[in-house]
Amino acid sequence: MEMKSDKENNIENDYEHSRDTYYDLIEKGRESLELMIQVARESEHPRAFEVLSGMIKNISDVNDKLMDLNKKHKDINKPEESVNALPNGTTNNNVFIGSTTDLQRMLGNLDNEERVIEAEDAIDSSGSNEI
Repeated sequence: MEMKSDKENNIENDYEHSRDTYYDLIEKGRESLELMIQVARESEHPRAFEVLSGMIKNISDVNDKLMDLNKKHKDINKPEESVNALPNGTTNNNVFIGSTTDLQRMLGNLDNEERVIEAEDAIDSSGSNEI
């Protein structure tokens, strides 16, 4: 059985508290929304409909915050090795440190040493020491 540290317990407690608060806000918002719909219908006043649309937006925002909270909680609880992994295995801006011969071998995965052009062989075959 794995024991959680105080920090992990605090994160879990905060997450649960925030989640419960968001659920409570959403539920109270729904109840208030029903009442405001009745007020807007009965009064037919433009301000009542304006308040109603604001309430709908606020409830929608709380729902978005709840989803963001869940995503953040999931990100916090990811194992450490997956945090450093690149999405889709894509690597950008690589730097190769080595000789051109090493690069040819790596890119071509060549087993045949004869296909690799060595710098010394190129100089010897031309009869010149200039590169």
